[in-house]
Amino acid sequence: MVAKAKVAKVIKYKNDVKYNGDIVIPETVVYEGVTCSVTSIGEGAFSVCRGLTSVTIPNSVTSIGNFAFQYCSRLTSVTIPNSVTSIGNYAFQYCSGLTSVTIPNSVTSIRGGTFRSCSGLTSVTIPNSVKSIGDGAFSDCSGLTSVTIPNSVKSIEGAFSGCSGLTSVTIPNSVTSIGNGAFARCSGLTFVTIPNSVTSIGDNAFSGCSGLTSVTISNSVTSIGSGAFQNCSGLTSVTIGNSVTNIGNYAFWECSGLTSVTIGNSVTNIGNYAFRKCSGLTSVTIGNSVTNIGESAFAGCSGLTSVTIPNSVTSIGESAFNSCSGLTSVTIGNSVTNIGESAFGGCSGLTSVVIGGGVETIGSKAFANCQELTDVTCYADNVPSTKSNVFEGSYIEYATLHIPTASINAYKSRTPWSGFKTIIGLDGMLPEVKKCATPTISIASGELEFSCETEGVEFVSKVTVSDAKKNYSSKVSLTGVYKVTVYATKAGYENSDVATAEFTMSGSGLKGDTNGDGKVDVEDVVKTVNIILGE
Repeated sequence: MVAKAKVAKVIKYKNDVKYNGDIVIPETVVYEGVTCSVTSIGEGAFSVCRGLTSVTIPNSVTSIGNFAFQYCSRLTSVTIPNSVTSIGNYAFQYCSGLTSVTIPNSVTSIRGGTFRSCSGLTSVTIPNSVKSIGDGAFSDCSGLTSVTIPNSVKSIEGAFSGCSGLTSVTIPNSVTSIGNGAFARCSGLTFVTIPNSVTSIGDNAFSGCSGLTSVTISNSVTSIGSGAFQNCSGLTSVTIGNSVTNIGNYAFWECSGLTSVTIGNSVTNIGNYAFRKCSGLTSVTIGNSVTNIGESAFAGCSGLTSVTIPNSVTSIGESAFNSCSGLTSVTIGNSVTNIGESAFGGCSGLTSVVIGGGVETIGSKAFANCQELTDVTCYADNVPSTKSNVFEGSYIEYATLHIPTASINAYKSRTPWSGFKTIIGLDGMLPEVKKCATPTISIASGELEFSCETEGVEFVSKVTVSDAKKNYSSKVSLTGVYKVTVYATKAGYENSDVATAEFTMSGSGLKGDTNGDGKVDVEDVVKTVNIILGE
């Protein structure tokens, strides 16, 4: 203990003496013949006094320093008098034997880590004088079951994180901000009402609250921080107030019990991974003010069956709806200009997609491995810029594409659009397909000739020959009819109509034994025809 100007401070003894049992701190001490009032307990004064069981602090003390009773693991009771106005950071940290504490009305602030990891603490009384509760003030107090925050408190930092035994908490109307990690990992918390006074919910504020089943976010809240409700696996419903403009990254990530969510018209941004792996989510309503759906925002929401993206959205992030295996249909509004890479990749149940007319770019594998995809409608007059693998593994060779009729030829000339089995104009008209001209047949110098007005065609022909009549001279009289059929074919064109011609051969004057085998028979007739055909 040191004394100066008739006041004294309790300090750590220089030989690091460890106090045991019950300690009573006197109101006054005599130093060099002068009576001094004990007004403060210095930094670390009783830290690591593991044998200390109780301490009585006199009314003369106004401040308790940082780490003053840290690691006093057997301390079971402490009386803090009304004279104390300040309790330092981590003052009672790791006092695991402490079961209850009453904070006097004179204290205006509970600082960071003050009662952190007091695992035996079951109840705490916070007076109306307290205006702020610092970061980690009661964090990891696993035995704490309930807490009432007075109306004087305006902000709660990471004050109650890790209070796994906490089942209920009352947040007063005076609180304007719920800080980062305020109730993170409070796995026993089942219900929380956020009052109208709160304007912001900090990062990870309720993350890991696996017992939380419902939450109502008031209309005064404008921002939901990153990871605010991350891993709240028991959360089944959430109502987002009409004033929220931003849903932070990871805000509801892995809330596997969440079945429905309504995103109000005030929200402009849905952050990256905001609802990722919410596997129980079956429906989502996206408000008309949302302009951006972030990366992997709804990825892995395997229970989601349909989604409508409003006209306000301009960008769908990479993998935004990736692996939503239950998704069967999706409608993308006209304001979307960019569909990110793998945005709907792996949506194995997706059967139909409607893409608005404003789309300009579609990222790599945006609709890859959508094996059930049978119908795609794209309203864009200009063919969107894409990679050839946009529909990779989606069997579009069996699917139908609906596009503006005036743009059919443009789409047909570009991959991957040209790979669709059927391409239909939005007015219901099939695209105009060019047809090969009908070929003409002629004989010149004993040979058949085919010609066609369509350049670059190939001819598919057939000749049938009737039997020739045999006489007893050395000549064959070709009196049969020769029927020739032919059509033209070309890649990208419809086959031509079939052209037909007949030729009757009579008294040709050819020697009967045309094949030189010493006999006149049908084989000689075939040889004769081959001569005519130039074969």
